Amino acid sequence: MKIAVSGSIATDHLMTFAGRFADSLLAEQLDKVSLSFLADDLDIRRGGVAGNITFGMGVLGLSPILVGAAGEDWSDYHSWLDRHGVDCRHVHVSNTAHTARFVCTTDRDLAQIATFYPGAMSEAREIELAPIAERVGGLDLVVVAPNDPSAMVRHAQESRDRGYAFAADPSQQLAFMEGPEIRRVVDGAAYLFTNEYESHLIEAKTGWDAAELASRVGVRVTTRGKDGATIYAPGAEPVHVPAVPTTRIADPTGVGDAFRAGFLAGLTWGLSHERCAQIGSTLATFTLETVGTQEYEDALPGFLTRLRSAYGPAAADEVAGLLPAALTVA
Repeated sequence: MKIAVSGSIATDHLMTFAGRFADSLLAEQLDKVSLSFLADDLDIRRGGVAGNITFGMGVLGLSPILVGAAGEDWSDYHSWLDRHGVDCRHVHVSNTAHTARFVCTTDRDLAQIATFYPGAMSEAREIELAPIAERVGGLDLVVVAPNDPSAMVRHAQESRDRGYAFAADPSQQLAFMEGPEIRRVVDGAAYLFTNEYESHLIEAKTGWDAAELASRVGVRVTTRGKDGATIYAPGAEPVHVPAVPTTRIADPTGVGDAFRAGFLAGLTWGLSHERCAQIGSTLATFTLETVGTQEYEDALPGFLTRLRSAYGPAAADEVAGLLPAALTVA
């Protein structure tokens, strides 16, 4: 099964400030604010939704196709994903803009001052899917993940026009998109990935009620944080999959992307939606227990053990033969 994941490619620049921003902000002078803070450290991490999803699929032994836009400065990131099995040949590389960047400083109260620079991501709207499909011998599923909104609309529309099955995953871009755009991204999707809040936000912005939304998509996969995930498929009873118990919570960033990576891996292997969600929930837990969205690889030899503990021997036995050998070590 050939899966193309379209979405953002970015790097995160994360800094910490030992003091409190509030101590330097004067209410009566906010219209003239001009401040700088001395950061204690700098952590540069690979990120972006499409980057995170394809990395997760890669460590599970798959070869997903990354579709997105980056700058010429992404060569190290490119090499990293390539080493992890991701097909990066179809990434649009901008001649003028840097790779999208999230720059954030966090103080001791966990208050944050952040800036997101879309950069090359804005050029993702120039990407056409048909040449990619031709080069790889067809596309079985296109994932339309958070990206430049115009790119999301284009990829969903092209998928409808050319008959590619697609999964809509608008998530954080819902806050910036209006009803007509959201409808064009979601309508006709074979899969719709959201969390509970995002599902209600789609209804509010599109004017569709829950029943109409359900009629316009195929399978709805709704994540519920610590309460797991629920899969709604036409003509079937909802399937609820509990979350995998955590040993610690280190960083929630990228947990949803890891869930999607595991779910898509299950689809590639032809497994049931329940099993797909179990694989996704297991990978999501490893991400939750690790600082960074693509830093959990060293912990993955315990993957099958965690899955068996959470979902039983039948689930583990069905998945064991599909995983890379390194992930089946007890």
